[in-house]
Amino acid sequence: MELQPREIKQWLLQANQLFQENKDYLTSLDQAIGDGDHGINMARGFQEVKNKIEPTEYTNVSDVLKDTAMTLMSKVGGASGPLFGTAFLKLSTSLKGADNADFQHFAEGISAAGEGLKQRGKAEQGEKTMIDVWLPMAEFLKSQNEFSGDEIESKAKSAMEATKDMSAKKGRAAYLGDRSVGHLDPGSVSSYYLFSTLAEIVKKGV
Repeated sequence: MELQPREIKQWLLQANQLFQENKDYLTSLDQAIGDGDHGINMARGFQEVKNKIEPTEYTNVSDVLKDTAMTLMSKVGGASGPLFGTAFLKLSTSLKGADNADFQHFAEGISAAGEGLKQRGKAEQGEKTMIDVWLPMAEFLKSQNEFSGDEIESKAKSAMEATKDMSAKKGRAAYLGDRSVGHLDPGSVSSYYLFSTLAEIVKKGV
């Protein structure tokens, strides 16, 4: 299976819908351990992504992802815009030159995105950040040979839920230290939403 530009576009449009529906939930998670604006930022950013990509015709997957990255970087404040923008930019760069995304190149792109997030956020795995979803997903995809919607969904959900037991080491949540244990990391939940909507697109294509 290969993901075509229209499927990448549909993935991001469905993700936007999920962010709009869960804006208040994401904000409540962030109010517990962060700045309290994560849901608002993600909903605003992905609405702008929708406005950009929905009317545009794309002939390769890289351009859809690059437009997404640039929109998030320019329209979303705080840490979310630069971080999620970096992830999509790395994924775009990894797939540059390909009309469609086959599994191997997409998996390599997720690995590049995870490494990009580490560098941009100066974070390591286990510090209760969004990379606690991206890096496990990169490792999982590297171990596979083909897209599997069910497994992408379950692995991303497990990685997201694991952040609940972590003590935050980065961002405002780090001030809470061990008191952050018991709370999900909002960026990890948003990352899970991205992988869960990707899983839905994969399932439709199988």
